[in-house]
Amino acid sequence: MASGCALIFDEEMTRYKLLWTDPVCEIEVPERLTVSHDALKAHGLAQRCRQVPIRQATEQEILLVHSEEYLESVKQTPKMTVEELMAFTKKYNDVYFHPNIYHCAKLAVGATLQLVDSVMKREVRNGMALVRPPGHHSQRSAANGFCVFNNVAIAAQYAKTNYNLNRVLIVDWDVHHGQGVQYCFEEDPSVLYFSWHRYERQAFWPNLPESDYTSVGKGKGSGFNVNLPWNKVGMTNSDYLTAFFHVVLPVAYEFDPELVLVCAGFDSAIGDPEGEMVATPEIFAHLTQLLMPLASGRMCVVLEGGYNLTSLAQSVCQTVQTLLGDPAPELSGLSGPCESALESIQNLRRAHSSYWSCFKHSETNSEADGKRRKLEETSGNLKKDEKPSAGTEDKTTQVIVWPEPVPRSSPAVRTLVAPPTDAEVSLPEGCQLLRGISQTATEEAQRIWEKDFQDITTDQKNLQPLRNIISVLDRIKNKEVRNGCVLVSDLNASVRCALQHSLTRLAERVLVVFIGDGTSPVDTTDGKIFLVQICGEDSEEEKSMSRLPLCLREGDGFTAAFIQAALGLILPLAYEFNPGLVLGVVGSGSGRRHLPPVWGHLTGLLQGLAQGRTLTLLQGDDKDLMEVTVAALSGAPVPPLGTLGVLRREDVEMMEKQRCRLQKRWGLLRCTDCDNHNHICDPGSQNQS
Repeated sequence: MASGCALIFDEEMTRYKLLWTDPVCEIEVPERLTVSHDALKAHGLAQRCRQVPIRQATEQEILLVHSEEYLESVKQTPKMTVEELMAFTKKYNDVYFHPNIYHCAKLAVGATLQLVDSVMKREVRNGMALVRPPGHHSQRSAANGFCVFNNVAIAAQYAKTNYNLNRVLIVDWDVHHGQGVQYCFEEDPSVLYFSWHRYERQAFWPNLPESDYTSVGKGKGSGFNVNLPWNKVGMTNSDYLTAFFHVVLPVAYEFDPELVLVCAGFDSAIGDPEGEMVATPEIFAHLTQLLMPLASGRMCVVLEGGYNLTSLAQSVCQTVQTLLGDPAPELSGLSGPCESALESIQNLRRAHSSYWSCFKHSETNSEADGKRRKLEETSGNLKKDEKPSAGTEDKTTQVIVWPEPVPRSSPAVRTLVAPPTDAEVSLPEGCQLLRGISQTATEEAQRIWEKDFQDITTDQKNLQPLRNIISVLDRIKNKEVRNGCVLVSDLNASVRCALQHSLTRLAERVLVVFIGDGTSPVDTTDGKIFLVQICGEDSEEEKSMSRLPLCLREGDGFTAAFIQAALGLILPLAYEFNPGLVLGVVGSGSGRRHLPPVWGHLTGLLQGLAQGRTLTLLQGDDKDLMEVTVAALSGAPVPPLGTLGVLRREDVEMMEKQRCRLQKRWGLLRCTDCDNHNHICDPGSQNQS
C-alpha cells in the first residue's frame, strides 16, 4: 500500500523574472517559489516528504493540450532580445516572457507529470508540485495570466492516456477562473472541472461570460464544468466550506474520480492583493482533508497563484502538512455563508440540477436569475490592476493582519485499536493494538460501573470494554495517540462511559454519530453534545437543535442517501458545532450490508474535526466494518464507493425537512432558501420527479 507525500521543487524555476515595467505582472516574482519552499523546510515538512526529481516535459507531452504552432512560437523566446520579448508578450494577455521562461515552463509541466507518475504508480499516496510558471489560464494557442503551458490540463490528459483513467477530477481553488482548463475539457465528460473564482458579475479579470455558473460544459461534457462565481470580495472560511459541502463534494462523490488534481492557487487566501478574500491559511488544510477520501487517496496538488508571500507560504505549509497526514487545525467562529455566496451556490445548483442527482431536487421552479442584479454596461476589458466598480473599494493601502497558524503536532501513533482478546487483526501503517490497561483506567471503569450500572452483573466481559475506552481516551488526551477504535458488547454502557469520561477529562463538546435503531443513550439537553442518529426506523418529530435524526432504509438508494446526508447535513453541523472529540458509534443487528464503505468515508471526512481526536465504538464482530473503520482512522485509503445510485424522493424530503428545521440555528446548512423551498420539504407536494 502506498504511503508518504511527494514534494517536487527545483530552484531552477525561480530563474526568470519581469525585465521591464508592467504594473499588472510585477506581482509574479521568483520569491513566490522560494518563500514557499523555505517555509516547508523551516517547519520540517520538506524533510518529511519524499523528494521526487524534476524533469523537463517532452514536446509530445506539451502537445497533449497545446497546438504545435504555439509551441514553436514559445520555443523561439530563448533567442529573443528584451525588445523582441516585449513585442512577443503583447500578443497575449497579462503575461510576460523571459529568455529562460520556456525552460522553466517545461520544468513546471515535467514536475507535474512526475507527481502524477509517483501517485499513479503508488510510490507515494499524494503530493505537491511547487512550480512556476503557473498554468491554469494558458490555452491551446495562447499564453495568458502569467501562464505559459497548462500544467494541470496536460497532467489530466497525460493521466488519461498513460494510466487509462476514465474519470479525473480537477478542483481549482485559485481566486481567478482557470479558463484554460475549462476550454480544454468543456466537451469531455471524463474530466470534471470545478472552479470558484472572484467574478463580480464579469467585472473581475478575466472578465469572461463563460466564467459564470451558466457555463456547464458543451455536448457530451455538459454538466462536467462547474463554475462558482464570487460576486463580492471578503469571502470567509465559512463561504469556502459551504461551497465544498453543498457543491464540490456532492458532485465529486457522484462522479467517483480515479485521480484528484488540484489547481492550488493561494491568491484566494487572506491578505492577497488579487483576491481580497479573508479566508485564513488554515482553510486549505481542511479543503485538502475533505478531498483526501476520494480516488483512494490519489491526489496531486499543483501550485498556481498566490501573491502575498506571507499567506502563500502559510497556505502551502497547511496543505502539505495535511497531505502528510497531520491533524487539521481547529476552525472556530464558523457560521453560514454570506448572502452573495449563498445566491451563487443556489444558482449553480439550479443550473446543474438536470445533470447531477445530488442537485436534482433544487429549486427548479424558480428563475435562476431571479435575484441577480442586471449587468452594468462595461467595456469588458478591465485589467488586473484596475479596481472594478461593482461594490469594491480600493484597498491597496490597507494593511491586513491575521494570526500565524498554530503549530500542528502529530502523535507518534495515529490509531489505537482494542479488538476482542481472541481476534486476529491486521493493522494498517500508523496503528497499534492496545496493550495493557493502567491502574487508573481500571479504577475509573469500576467507579463508573458502580455509579451508573448497579442493576447489571459486574464481570470482566462487561468491564473490559470500559477499561479499553477509558485507556484510549486517556492516551488521546495525553497526545500519545490521535484516535482509537474499540469493539464493545454493551453499547449503551460503553457510550455512556465514553461520554462521561470525555466530557470530564478531554473535551467541552462531543459530536456523536450513532448508527443504530432504538433510543440512543445520549442526552443533548445541556448543549455539550450534538447527536446524529442514522437508523432504519422513523422517529418521533424532533425539536431539539442538538439532534439530527436520519431515517435511511437499506436497499437501492441507501449509499446515495447516506453520502448526501454526510456531506450536506452531518459535515456542516459538525464543523459549526466544533467538537473537541468525535464519538462514532455503530450498533449491531441486521441491515448493515451497505454500511462499511460509506461509514469508512464518513469517518475519513470527520477526521478534519477536533484535530483528529476520534473514538469509534463498534458493537459485534463485523470484520469488514472494523477494517474500513481502522483504515479511515489511520489515514489509509478507503475503497471508492462506485456508482452511488439515485436518491429516493422520500430520503430527499426527509433530509430537506431536517435542513430547514436546523438551519435556523446552524448556518453552514444553508444552501437553499427554505422559505421558497416548501415544495421539497412538504411530503404532500405535487412536484414529483
